[in-house]
Amino acid sequence: MAPADQPSTRLRFKEKLLLGKSLSTDNLLKKLKTLHAELAELDQETVDTSSLDAVRKELINSSILLHRDRGVKAYAACCLADVLRCYAPDAPFTQAQLRDMFDFFFRQLSTNLKGPDAPYYNQYFHLLECLATVKSVVLVCDLPNADELMGVIFRNFFALVRRDFTKKVELFMGDILIAIIDECNSLPADVLEILMAQFMDENARPGQPAYSLAVRVCNETADKLQRHVSSYFTDIIVANSQEEEFDQIRTAHDLIKRLHASCPGLLLNVIPQLEEELHAESITLRSIATQTLGEMFSEKGGSELVKNFPSTWNHWLARKNDRASAIRLKFVESSKGLYSSLPELKDVVEETYRTKMLDPDEKVRAAVCKVYAQLDYETVVHHVSEKQIREVAGRLADKKHIVRLEAAISLARLFSLAYPEIDNNDTQAVEKFSWIVNDLISTLGTIPSARAEIEQVLAEYILPLPAAPAASNSKTIEVDEVAWTDKLLNTMRYLDEQALKPLLILTNLKTARPYEVYVDACIQNNGGVIDENEDVVKKRLNSMIHHLATTFPEPVKAAEDLQAFADQNEGRLYKLLKTCMDVDTDLKGLVKATNEFTRRMEQSYSSTMTIFLRRASLRIVNKSSIPTLLKRLHRTHGTSFNKTNLAGNHAELLLTYISKHCPAMYKSHTQELYIALDDEKSDRLVAVGLQALAGLVKYDKSYALGDGDLLDRVRERALGSHPRHAKFAARILAFAENGDNQCADAVETISDSLSSVPSDQLVAHIAALVQFTKFAIDAFEQKSDVITSFLLKKLLMVSSLAPEDQDEDEDEWIPDDELSDNARAKVLALKVLRHRSLAHSKSEKPLEIATPVLKMLSAMLDNGGSLSSGVEEDKQVLSRMRLQASISLLHLSTVEVYANALVPRFLRLALSVQDTCFQVRHIFATKLVALLQQRKLPTRFNVVPFLTVHDPEQDVKQLATSYVYTSMNRMPSEHRLQAIEYNFIRLLHILAHHPDFELTQDELTDMAKYVLFYLDLVLKSDNLALLYHLAAKGKTVRDSESQTYSENLYVMCELAQELIRNRAQQHSWNIQSFPGKLKLPGDILKPHPNADVANKILKQTYLPAEAASWLEPLLNPVKEKKERKVTTKRKAATVNTNGYAKRPRKKKRQSGNIDDEDSGQETSDVDMTEANPHTSSAGEEDDPPGGKNRARNQAQARAKRHEARAKRAETPASSDA
Repeated sequence: MAPADQPSTRLRFKEKLLLGKSLSTDNLLKKLKTLHAELAELDQETVDTSSLDAVRKELINSSILLHRDRGVKAYAACCLADVLRCYAPDAPFTQAQLRDMFDFFFRQLSTNLKGPDAPYYNQYFHLLECLATVKSVVLVCDLPNADELMGVIFRNFFALVRRDFTKKVELFMGDILIAIIDECNSLPADVLEILMAQFMDENARPGQPAYSLAVRVCNETADKLQRHVSSYFTDIIVANSQEEEFDQIRTAHDLIKRLHASCPGLLLNVIPQLEEELHAESITLRSIATQTLGEMFSEKGGSELVKNFPSTWNHWLARKNDRASAIRLKFVESSKGLYSSLPELKDVVEETYRTKMLDPDEKVRAAVCKVYAQLDYETVVHHVSEKQIREVAGRLADKKHIVRLEAAISLARLFSLAYPEIDNNDTQAVEKFSWIVNDLISTLGTIPSARAEIEQVLAEYILPLPAAPAASNSKTIEVDEVAWTDKLLNTMRYLDEQALKPLLILTNLKTARPYEVYVDACIQNNGGVIDENEDVVKKRLNSMIHHLATTFPEPVKAAEDLQAFADQNEGRLYKLLKTCMDVDTDLKGLVKATNEFTRRMEQSYSSTMTIFLRRASLRIVNKSSIPTLLKRLHRTHGTSFNKTNLAGNHAELLLTYISKHCPAMYKSHTQELYIALDDEKSDRLVAVGLQALAGLVKYDKSYALGDGDLLDRVRERALGSHPRHAKFAARILAFAENGDNQCADAVETISDSLSSVPSDQLVAHIAALVQFTKFAIDAFEQKSDVITSFLLKKLLMVSSLAPEDQDEDEDEWIPDDELSDNARAKVLALKVLRHRSLAHSKSEKPLEIATPVLKMLSAMLDNGGSLSSGVEEDKQVLSRMRLQASISLLHLSTVEVYANALVPRFLRLALSVQDTCFQVRHIFATKLVALLQQRKLPTRFNVVPFLTVHDPEQDVKQLATSYVYTSMNRMPSEHRLQAIEYNFIRLLHILAHHPDFELTQDELTDMAKYVLFYLDLVLKSDNLALLYHLAAKGKTVRDSESQTYSENLYVMCELAQELIRNRAQQHSWNIQSFPGKLKLPGDILKPHPNADVANKILKQTYLPAEAASWLEPLLNPVKEKKERKVTTKRKAATVNTNGYAKRPRKKKRQSGNIDDEDSGQETSDVDMTEANPHTSSAGEEDDPPGGKNRARNQAQARAKRHEARAKRAETPASSDA
């Protein structure tokens, strides 16, 4: 309406719109167009509204509003909208007319507003624009039944906006809805429902028109909607919580999360409600609230939420300690986005996760570990501390499989994400992530039960097979063998020695044989249809299933799956497995076979057979790796620790391991090996080539060298000055086509020059002689007198005097490359004598040759590594000589006649596992366990692992524990009975002879710890009666040496009975009488002279009366709240012949090039099997390596032993005392 002081504009249109039936539709439409054009031009500020009265009354007539022609209604709607615009803010209509008008408007829009190409689109667009810009639509709020009409408008618009409109149309719709909400006195429930429904739509997402419209409307009317939204959620929760209908409540909380993501302003009054729910009695409601808030804090706007609602944040954080584990689990699961949403609170987040890694519930611990597998690389780099990642690595030691698995997956995935940056030597990536792979693989050495998890993540994340195309035709599969091999070498850059050993075992180069036997047994079983030898075939299959199943995480399930796989009897699967296990399969063939096998096994027992496939196939190193490995070794120059040299070092390690355990892999690479022999720049490459050829010709004699230039070059190497070249070249000569003559000539040449060659040449010559004694003994014997005389008189019997500047506290062990030529020659000389004795073990009179060697080796152990007494020798040489003497005696004990001759020296040999030098103890224990696993040693050697209980280093004790635990679980029952259980009496006997045995409190307590160590690993309800009976039977015999040791034995027997009774009481076991008859070992025990003596001994008590009180702290230790650190002692080490006690050692890198067959450099298979999951209850907790108490404890133990031996020296003792 025009103001009074402005000239007005009047409507010029004077025609009648309503002339009855005489007016045609076309004429009416023409008039409406004219009217619309004029009305659209009128200015609201200058129009004389009285000039509109006539058309206003006609336009609202039902004959126009209900006209059948769409065009008429479209133009009429535009005209009415313009009339409302001109009259604004007044409305020249009754409420009934307005109701009809707005019904007409929105019916037209919902029915006819479509795309720009639709009829009358411009008119509907004009109508929408008028309603949006003039805001005349707010008149709806004052009409009767306004709630109903508003509901219709909102419903129609949200249905209408889903059509493909321009952004301007959506804006107009939003303006209309916003205007209605702003103007209405109270928001109809129906309108709020419609708005909320847009957020719950399954297609709701940013960019989706209805969702975008709802977000805009809610954000621009947040102040008006807050109260209504709060009431909306309150009503839902109150209505459903009373009936415990939590589905509706969950849906409501999902809506809250969506609103927070797009319209956080609506939730001002809702967040406090969620805070209250955190304290609800209902666990379900508390869980829903915890999850909802956690996910909201983890979203992009989480930082603002924490700032605006600090109380809610603190109350939510407190749910980490909720009494219900389900709440704690939801707390962790919902918080995975906190690192990226709340970077300023990362310290709080990390501390929270750190405490939850120690949660009593394994599901919570696993969930925390899983969080780190869900983070992207940038988040971890910038917001997660290295300390926190190491906390995750600590969960690899968790007792629960699920926790270990999630921790391993998280770590492996982080390493995989960081690998490209690590490979590019990015400093931050290397420092933060490179250690992960080392920690993962090292876990196998300390927690063998984690093997399945480590294997899985290695295969999936760290060292996966190359991805192959979907096509199954091998001709279409292209894999980058060089890149695959280089990734292994690059990964190995970050492994220390303790991780490299398990990695080598995981290559399956050494352990594939049992899996091949199983597949062959399945083929012979033929699904149960067996033509001949049915019992033998089934027994073999069952035996292999039992043997393999014990190495799986779930042995019972694994056994069932392996049996089911055999029953399935699918030849194609057998063929695929054999392809994966075949050393002649290249990388391309392995990828194809693995993919097909995995695809076929997806539907049945896939988890077991996936583990089987990983352990049976050569998926880390195979024949395709060898060319790249040789090239990387060839590129090595100098000794600097650059990337190229490290790759060469690890290539050398892998090639050496292949040569030892899988030389057949070289069959298709002989030409590369021949070329390597001529490399004048790299002695290491030549050594690797010689070792590979030596392994190959030994494995397959068809590859033996004939006369020619190549053999001449090998002979030249055998007589050269490089020890490793000479060693492997000599072995090649032994297997050459004319090997006897070649070896004889070489031996003669060496024997003639032993006295005159330089020291380095002497080492090489003796290294070659070792091989001739092993593989060409007849050639060696032609000059054996000359050689052995030289080795004894000119080498072994010549003292290695200690350097004048050698400090008393200097280490007993030094690396191989620092060892003198003289020491290296002495060690090799012992090997020559050992192998010569072994070579003659099957002769008519083997002891004629071996007896002097056995005596010499025993004397060397008695004298601390020396053959001379009273001379202070170089302790670093003596440790090597003690080690080689003990290992040589172990190998000689694999021959029955030699083992029998060594029975009197058994105790001294066993005490090598308690040597003062760690390397001697560890290498000896490793070699011992390897021979015990192969059942090459007499069963009495199974007592030696139990002598490690006092070892101050975890490595030795862990090795022994793993072996015993594995034997108890995997050995056939008959062999276990003989090897472990019957040997209990031998353990008591050896403890009775132990140099530390005394009837004092400290020493007797130490003796008890040996027995408890045995009982912890061996005692079960089914062998309780046997072990108790053995302990009792000990008093029915006497020691074969002296009465003193007999009395010691009786003390140990009574002590063992007391300890067994205590264990039985703890487990509520009844000790039954043993029903069978046992024959005690006659080599160490003999009967009493008469019955009177026997009865007297049985009635007499030898254990001191005070023993019960002495043992009380051991048997019933006081439980402390704090972690208790118990000091440790290492027992029974020798004293140097010069009277000096040996010092504690510093743990150094072990190396074994001079003794690479026997040094224990290879990890025993026991390292990869299940270890005893609990700590010995003997009360010992080893100090960690480098612990401050170790040196003090060792010094105290040595002083005590020295004093005890001095006392015993005053009385006569047998030669084996």
